Amino acid sequence: MTRVAAIDCGTNSVRLLIADIAAGGGDGEGVATLTDVERRMEIVRLGEGVDQTGRLSPAALERTFTAMRGYAELIERHGDGHGPVKTRVVATSATRDAANRADFVSGVVDIFGVVPEVITGDEEAGLSFTGATRELAKLRPARPYLIVDIGGGSTEIVLGSSSADAARSIDIGCVRMTERHLRDDPPSPEQISNAAADIDAALAAVRETVPVDEARTLVGLAGSVTTVAGIALDLPRYEPDRIHLARITAGQVHEVTRRLLHATRAERAEFGVMHPGRVDVIGAGALILDRIMREYGFGAVVVSEHDILDGIAWSLV
Repeated sequence: MTRVAAIDCGTNSVRLLIADIAAGGGDGEGVATLTDVERRMEIVRLGEGVDQTGRLSPAALERTFTAMRGYAELIERHGDGHGPVKTRVVATSATRDAANRADFVSGVVDIFGVVPEVITGDEEAGLSFTGATRELAKLRPARPYLIVDIGGGSTEIVLGSSSADAARSIDIGCVRMTERHLRDDPPSPEQISNAAADIDAALAAVRETVPVDEARTLVGLAGSVTTVAGIALDLPRYEPDRIHLARITAGQVHEVTRRLLHATRAERAEFGVMHPGRVDVIGAGALILDRIMREYGFGAVVVSEHDILDGIAWSLV
């Protein structure tokens, strides 16, 4: 049994997973298992304004470091008595794009004592695939899978059966699309149309490197997808056990997207599953999922609560 700590710092949120990973049996039949010890998420909006300025703002950095200091205390508290918990910090889209990412790196080293890895889109896609697919065998879905990880600054699209065979990272995310297009409350039809056109252009370019038409099962990851699923399931509050591995139809996704894009900020906040930090960007996140399903012809999406964070944890053993 190995205790690990994985930290995923994205454009919108910073998340922590402390887990125990046990190796599979030696007979070739045993399957390694990951058991949660702590799973936390804070909306810090690290990437706020990066699309326009190219820099991480001092306020965004401080919000992120405050959350990370709390995570460092949790990691210390959950030490297994055999030395420091193996820890990996991964940063994605917003930090890749920022001219002052050295400020982020030095702050993380001060807090965790490890250098954060500002990974490429392809590396992000591979970790997302690993995290998402470890438990899919429970459903026995048709392969290959198309994994879509909708983040704040970018979306990773990965095709594979047992590993990532082809991947593409595109600069289309819920924060980026909101700041770029969906500025009104609620957004105007023209703003929605412009955002959809931007998304569609990026999705069309994915076909140049990822044979998406080979995929048989669409798997959706991250907060935008799980929130859409929770609304589609009419949950009174966020219930990860009911959302994990749920199958949501294209019709349900389209209807939830329509409702979110036509609602005011106050109306979106009334959904019981809605995290307060997602209220202003969930319309864009839902629109990205909706356009993916339309562009690639999927009638349903399997929703996974496990994603890049779990992939980071698995990478530590």
